[in-house]
Amino acid sequence: MATGTRYAGKVVVVTGGGRGIGAGIVRAFVDSGAQVVICDKDESGGRALEQELPGAVFILCDVTQEDDVKDISFLLRPWFLRPFADLAAWIVLSTTLATGAVTAMTKALALDESPHGVRVNCISPGNIWTPLWEELAALTPDPRATILEGMLAQPLGRMGQPAEVGAAAVFLASEANFCTGIELLVTGGAELGYGRKASQSTPVDAPDIPF
Repeated sequence: MATGTRYAGKVVVVTGGGRGIGAGIVRAFVDSGAQVVICDKDESGGRALEQELPGAVFILCDVTQEDDVKDISFLLRPWFLRPFADLAAWIVLSTTLATGAVTAMTKALALDESPHGVRVNCISPGNIWTPLWEELAALTPDPRATILEGMLAQPLGRMGQPAEVGAAAVFLASEANFCTGIELLVTGGAELGYGRKASQSTPVDAPDIPF
């Protein structure tokens, strides 16, 4: 999906990049020629990716800790030839489908940063097959049934892959130059309707409703 030069000469910072969707985004940008800084509190996953991917550097960071974020800002200064505010794109990853707060923050930041030439967009992934998804399924009484349910929640009949979210992130950063403040759904069409829907001609056996 990547050409190897689409984002050459750029520096990309991926928070939560040590595994799952974040790791898929890291790989996609490295494949596109970018220098990638992996920020994660999962040191084992981040270090493994750093060793695997030329052009990737891992920095231990918990983004919920203000001091860690300040440390990253200081450490990243040598990577950038221009001030941080001159970055071309900022992509926010929503961890759940169509999260209102993330979407609102994305639109607000897009307006705030547009005078600086910075675009802000967000990606809302649906069911993406990640280690976390597998771990959560394993905690249910019937993991196979849980996974099948997750697959059938999309009209496309499968879960997405981290690489597909990564491709969307590269597109927003490198190609979508006239897009800002948008939410890109990477869901396999899941938002079009969960579960099976009966047609109007299907007989319905309605329960007794006490009102």
